[in-house]
Amino acid sequence: MDSMDLGILLPAFVAGLLVLATHVPLGMKVLARGIIFVDLAVAQIAGLGVIIAGLFGLAENTLAVQGIAAVSALLGAALLAYTERKLPQVQEACIGLLFVLAATGGILLMSRDVHAGEHLKDLLVGQILWASNSQLIATAILTASLLALWRVFNERLGSFGFYALFAMAVTASVQLVGVYLVFTSLIVPALATHRLQQRRKLIAYAVGITGYAVGLLLSVWSDLPTGAAIVWAMALVGSVVLFKGKKEA
Repeated sequence: MDSMDLGILLPAFVAGLLVLATHVPLGMKVLARGIIFVDLAVAQIAGLGVIIAGLFGLAENTLAVQGIAAVSALLGAALLAYTERKLPQVQEACIGLLFVLAATGGILLMSRDVHAGEHLKDLLVGQILWASNSQLIATAILTASLLALWRVFNERLGSFGFYALFAMAVTASVQLVGVYLVFTSLIVPALATHRLQQRRKLIAYAVGITGYAVGLLLSVWSDLPTGAAIVWAMALVGSVVLFKGKKEA
């Protein structure tokens, strides 16, 4: 590996670490609450905000894009909190519906854009290899703030508080790594370690970090799409941990 490869991979790996910092504990909470697809729904709603920002010609204004995506995700969080309170028996169906509406809404909004296919690919798979220093710094500040809120108010957040914090974390992550990696970073470490009683969080972080490292290296060595390579690498690492834990149990 030459210095050029390292110069590309290091910021991408840092982006992965920032995503995992919030997504590992949030993923465990999501798994415990039985609302597995809430992350896909919120990520897609945040992505819809990114699309709306682009339609208004704000794609180059990072702060404006972040703001619109955050507002979109918070509105989604409010809807999710409402369905949890008013429609708990069918909440998973409501989450699925929100995901489909946000996804198809984005397709409708971009239907006249000649570059729509490329934009959708970026939204889903992400552009982790091109994470800029300004993106990393802004995400690091937001991540530190969210982790502090999580640590102080964890069990006192309430329904909307949890969804709002979740929405803010996912909003930043979608723009760094895309919808698919957001889902993978939330679910795979939590799922791989769900049988563990000791050192669960530490092992969950190890699964995520190893997945990002292996996926990034594979994408460079084999010229594979980076986001997809990381998803598969993390899933394989998670499978090893899951079945090893099952065997020991």
